[in-house]
Amino acid sequence: MTTVVMVIDMERGFTDPKGTLYAGDSVREIIGPIREILEKEGAKGAKFIFTRDWHDPNDKEFQMWPPHCVKGTWETEIDPELAEFARNAIVINKRRYSAFFDTNLDEVLKAIDPDVVIVTGVATDICVMFTTADLRNRDYNVVIPANAVTSFDPEAHAFALKHMEKILGVNVVPDYETWLRTQEKELVHA
Repeated sequence: MTTVVMVIDMERGFTDPKGTLYAGDSVREIIGPIREILEKEGAKGAKFIFTRDWHDPNDKEFQMWPPHCVKGTWETEIDPELAEFARNAIVINKRRYSAFFDTNLDEVLKAIDPDVVIVTGVATDICVMFTTADLRNRDYNVVIPANAVTSFDPEAHAFALKHMEKILGVNVVPDYETWLRTQEKELVHA
């Protein structure tokens, strides 16, 4: 089985308490689960894709959000606790919520042709959800471990997980280990 692990926007602008759009303490709590997924899936040969918010200084998005993750600034650096995994990853710099918009992500995924895409990162109700919608619109099998995504707003986070599961058909699981157990059971019954 070919697996892609996507790590969405786990960069210092969102993960560092000094970052312009620091997602709060919950973003620090998802780093451990993301590391576990990367370690275990990496040992099985999974491909890693990291996305980064990557804005021009005058980006129109700054009409809605404060200027953040401007190209070449420290805010665009992958969180230090995940940086080792990004060294061997495909990094997609993006300027909108979906990592597909105006990037080569579509071509990258077509070349890999994954059986499953595990999505992690921030923000559940923004970049995670919009990228996931585009993954599902391209018929990718998507798994989201709920403990490996977070957002600024706990209610919006919960809504987005439910929406992605019920409307987009995403396999939302409590955590990576739960998904692994499900996979083992399916192999036994196959």
